[in-house]
Amino acid sequence: MTEFDFIVVGAGSAGCVLANRLTASGRHTVLLLEAGGSDRRFWLRIPIGYGYSFYDPTVNWMYRTAADPGLAGREGYWPRGKVLGGSSSINAMVFVRGQPTDFDEWAAMGNAGWGWDDVLPWFKKIEDSDHGPSPWRGSGGPLHVSDVSQAVHPLCQVYLRAGAEAGLAFNPDLNGASAEGVGTYQITTRNGLRESASTAYLHPAMKRAGLSVQTDAQVMRVLFEGTQATGVRYRRGGQVHEVRARREVILSAGAINSPQLLMLSGVGPAAHLQQQGIPVVVDRAAVGQNLQDHLCIDHLYRSRVPTLNTELGPWHAKLWAGLRYVAARRGPLALSVNQSGGFVRSRPGLERPNLQLYFSPLSYLRARAGKRELMRPDPYPGFLLGAQPCKPTSRGQLELQSADAGMGPRITPRSLDTENDRQEMLEATLFLRRLAATPAFSAVIESELTPGSGVQSVEQLVEDIRQRASTVFHPVGTCRMGPDPLDAVVDSQLRVHGVQRLRVIDASAFPTLPSGNTNAPTLMLAEKGAAALMADHQESTFR
Repeated sequence: MTEFDFIVVGAGSAGCVLANRLTASGRHTVLLLEAGGSDRRFWLRIPIGYGYSFYDPTVNWMYRTAADPGLAGREGYWPRGKVLGGSSSINAMVFVRGQPTDFDEWAAMGNAGWGWDDVLPWFKKIEDSDHGPSPWRGSGGPLHVSDVSQAVHPLCQVYLRAGAEAGLAFNPDLNGASAEGVGTYQITTRNGLRESASTAYLHPAMKRAGLSVQTDAQVMRVLFEGTQATGVRYRRGGQVHEVRARREVILSAGAINSPQLLMLSGVGPAAHLQQQGIPVVVDRAAVGQNLQDHLCIDHLYRSRVPTLNTELGPWHAKLWAGLRYVAARRGPLALSVNQSGGFVRSRPGLERPNLQLYFSPLSYLRARAGKRELMRPDPYPGFLLGAQPCKPTSRGQLELQSADAGMGPRITPRSLDTENDRQEMLEATLFLRRLAATPAFSAVIESELTPGSGVQSVEQLVEDIRQRASTVFHPVGTCRMGPDPLDAVVDSQLRVHGVQRLRVIDASAFPTLPSGNTNAPTLMLAEKGAAALMADHQESTFR
């Protein structure tokens, strides 16, 4: 049987970091297994190309949730990256760390070493930031974080003026000393191209002799001898392979696939595994529980002034945008459409911001075959305001639908399951109305397209939320970190409770959801997790 020192399952954001860090010394051999294919694709490198990957099954798991009662019985659509780089290859590239209190909360839950002061150095280690070096930002790290404030659409200035008129402070760096206020989002690009975890971490590491990367490799289960992980079984090209780990197996398959793999391998709620005919290695009730996600409500407006719709709609405008990009890697194709936003308090008396805002100078109320397509915006000038509560209290779960690894798990989000979340979503939609009513926005808004002027009462707004609110694709927590094996899956070193030589290092280990976008915290966790792993093996002899 083929052997490696470490086997990493999943070449997403965390897996790419691990592949790089574990092979950096030249002493270790690592096998990285990815169910998807190569990220060397045209639309994965052009920043706005994520509009095409949103429904592309060749790079996207394209998960569907169970019918969600809190969202009027609708099924949610949850894209997840199935390609080198994982979701960092298909996301909107917004780089947000979150608020310091997010991580102090992790430490207060019994996860020593995960408070803000502990994780800040790892955030800085990630970055080659246009804002660094500084006490808050890094410089010279693998991942380039671009300040695009001078390149975004002019309508972003209207958004910032509206924020000031609504009493919101301008924040020139939403990843600086404080996240509070409104500003321009920084994005993970380098020289006008997408900077994914794959381009930043994995591609440089693939030149090393100690790293083997296998794509189109669907891992079926972790192999155990007793309670000790010894390797994995995977399917590739119609054949089943088994490979052995001399040291450890690390699951970095993400918040959906990592808990699924644990359960397929016999680590999970015993009764549920037995129902699927899976032999139980260790009973761990918390596997697949604690699912958390951000839910967002968008308001769309028809504009009196030009927006990105004008630049990305007509064929001649598309042509000009394409020529600008080819000539200088500038223009709308070099950016995300989530161009501005920030963190605000929906009401006085709150200890910290409880809403994240989004501003996109484009609208896509019109959809083709039910698909949002960024390169097919509405045929008139329009823009979008969005808001999401930062810290939802609802908790969903994942369960197996089959013992076959090829069938995705059943995802039960339980959106808006608590009164806290229902109230904060209502406050989010009222806050958007408040922003839209400012003089700055009133001067450019021709009409509100959704929810529309006919939706005014609290009851109508609540029903609009149920009918239209949707995920912003931040699932975490399904292999939560914590000291108690009864309600957590991994310890503070990301080792799976109750078994040996097995860790989970990805966003599924987050104890709670950070306030903002989750890619930056995932990279931080992977950097810190890689260091913890190597510290445990620093005196070992590797062959």
